[in-house]
Amino acid sequence: MSGQDAATATTTTTTTMTMATLNVGADGDGDGGGEQQRPVRGIGVSVPSADTRAKTEGTFPYAADLWAEGLLWAAVLRSPHAHARIRSIDTSAAAEMPGVRAVITHADVPGATTHGRRIADRPVFAHDVVRHHGEPIAAVAADHPDTARLAAAAIAVEYELLDAVTDPEQSFGAAPLHPDGNLIRHIPLRYGDPEVTGEVVVEGLYRIGRQDPAPIGAEAGLAVPRPDGGVELYTASTDPHTDRDLAAACFGLDPDRVRVVVTGVPGATADREDPAFQLPLGLLALRTGCPVKLAATREESFLGHAHRHPTLLRYRHHADAEGRLVKVEAQILMDAGAYADASAESLAAAVAFACGPYVVPHAFVEGWAVRTNNPPSGHVRGEGAMQVCAAYEGQMDKLAAALGIDGAELRMRNVLATGDLLPTGQTVTCPAPVAELLRSVRDFPLPSLPKDAPEEEWLLPGGPEGAGEPGAVRRGVGYGVGMVHMLGAEGADEVSTATVKVVGGTATVICAAVDTGQGFATLARQIVQEVLGIDEVACAPVDTDQPPAGPSAHGRHTWVSGGAVERAAKMVRTQLLQPMAHKLGMSTELLQIQDGRITSYDGAFSMSVAEAIEGKELWATAQCRPHPTEPLDEHGQGDAFVGLAFCAIRAVVDVDIELGTVRVVELAVAQDVGRILNPRQLEARIEAGVTQGVGAALTENLRSVAGLVRHPDLTGYALPTSLDAPAVRIVRLVEERDVVAPFGAKAASAVPVVTTPAAVASAVRAATGRPVNRIPIRPSAAVAAP
Repeated sequence: MSGQDAATATTTTTTTMTMATLNVGADGDGDGGGEQQRPVRGIGVSVPSADTRAKTEGTFPYAADLWAEGLLWAAVLRSPHAHARIRSIDTSAAAEMPGVRAVITHADVPGATTHGRRIADRPVFAHDVVRHHGEPIAAVAADHPDTARLAAAAIAVEYELLDAVTDPEQSFGAAPLHPDGNLIRHIPLRYGDPEVTGEVVVEGLYRIGRQDPAPIGAEAGLAVPRPDGGVELYTASTDPHTDRDLAAACFGLDPDRVRVVVTGVPGATADREDPAFQLPLGLLALRTGCPVKLAATREESFLGHAHRHPTLLRYRHHADAEGRLVKVEAQILMDAGAYADASAESLAAAVAFACGPYVVPHAFVEGWAVRTNNPPSGHVRGEGAMQVCAAYEGQMDKLAAALGIDGAELRMRNVLATGDLLPTGQTVTCPAPVAELLRSVRDFPLPSLPKDAPEEEWLLPGGPEGAGEPGAVRRGVGYGVGMVHMLGAEGADEVSTATVKVVGGTATVICAAVDTGQGFATLARQIVQEVLGIDEVACAPVDTDQPPAGPSAHGRHTWVSGGAVERAAKMVRTQLLQPMAHKLGMSTELLQIQDGRITSYDGAFSMSVAEAIEGKELWATAQCRPHPTEPLDEHGQGDAFVGLAFCAIRAVVDVDIELGTVRVVELAVAQDVGRILNPRQLEARIEAGVTQGVGAALTENLRSVAGLVRHPDLTGYALPTSLDAPAVRIVRLVEERDVVAPFGAKAASAVPVVTTPAAVASAVRAATGRPVNRIPIRPSAAVAAP
């Protein structure tokens, strides 16, 4: 946030961010340069990430950099078809090639032949039928990566082509694609009176495309056999304990003989390291007795890992003459691809949030997740919530146009607040400052028009060298209001364990929470610094020898893992203070730790923390488990979510109404954050989420024809670049603490991803007068209506 932005923001948050910045030097090491300043530490300040320098200088060891003496290289043979019956697999030519050490197929899997993080419905290797383009069929280990790839290509597979089911609407009447059938889940939500109607009714049909998480680093791993017959997997896993249990079942081993070591995590906006990459590694290492490495190509990543669910949504909104919502009817159809993965959970979020952060007295929603022969779908940041947000916000724009009411005003008349009910019957008990967020972005000054600048300096839609003419450019302003749930849902046991050790003046945090870029490792350091007053805090590497902490999703590590670290640190604090308190004849509550010193309530006693811990070894282990939730019942009712987070965005776009090209000029963001734990880190998370949302809105769509992925690479799949990134104005961060969350903080990065596409589409509607019912927005949809 620039100095000008900081001056115009309206919360104490911005002041905190500015003050924290003063304590950090330009090189990010916290020395501030010039005169000596106190160390940057504790909750609420911008503590720099420990790996920032290594990642920016290119010295950070990613998973693709792993190495072991005598390693072999793996390659995986994948199906070139979306749907086919396998008549035969002949591996003899591959096995006879010089340098090839092993070739494995489904017949070589000693344990469970299917896997899945949620539902075990996915074969380790296809053996009777292939159900999507790129499904693994066999794997090879060889002494050189080129040899491994050539050997994989030499495996002869005889296929009988089958008709591919690629339209999810056709899945209902198609022959079963899987032994479990084509329907993964159906949720009928019933809330209120089905006979109620409104004075004004608007309908819409919306389509959301297939967004790829496009991880920055290559998906890679190394498997090393152990002397006891087990195996160690070195990967950039986001959920190591689940991956360990899944791998052990497929390897036919007890879980304690499989160890997953998390290494080289480059960042993630979805589930990283598809098990279809990890499992062949371990199997090949066990077969050969040698370390085996696999680094997936970008094409393999596009074909193998999970994508955002393509979704078809039909809506009918009823409102009274004043614009207040009366009833929402919706049908939501999610394309899961060939296997279930996270589709049941994604559908639950979509159905529960189908009406958005608005008060709706009557709601009737039908949701389905179905199998097809399309690429696999699964957990991607904001799953379920993003798809419905684009649709219900499109409906709000239609209602505003039908009633002749300003779009922001219509939304203001319907916003949700604490104490209101969701259509699932759950009461919103957490802070829900939706009206405040929307008001903040609505009232923020609009960017100036470029009318006074020379035409050759205009930033036209289509880039600096765009073919458009300034006279064809129209500016539009639109709004999006979104919501997401935090932690798991529907009865998921959200628990995390952490240990804090203090030895020789240095604290170590041991917790299996994987930092995928959300900043947990930095937060854990801040928590221990805040509670114990110790400057030197490190996080131990993550592996499955540690107690489980669960997956890195839905902001859960800030909540449950951060909460576990805080509890463990407070237990160590009590161990440290008890002897002093006993000598002083007072309780530990009358001693405080601040600025590296321990002082009594009356100021009579004071000692540095460094002196107090000298020669001591202290440690404690603690767990954090939030209050339980429950599954949605047969009518879509239930207290399914632990907490909610909200965001409002105003988008300003320029559209060339002749060419249909769009440039996002500015996105003004107001977000409900609970409490700011690290200002700079929070700002970066919001800006990254907004940018991902811009990609979903305008460019990102993994296209397939008859189930075959077209251009599975970063030239055919268009990620937003720095030239596409708009000005992001964080105009309001509402710090209204959630009392049931540790520190009162809320998830930060998912809700701007959810909200941005809806806001951009709203602005394009305002500029063109077109309905814009497809995400990403096609140029034909951005051409002005005649």
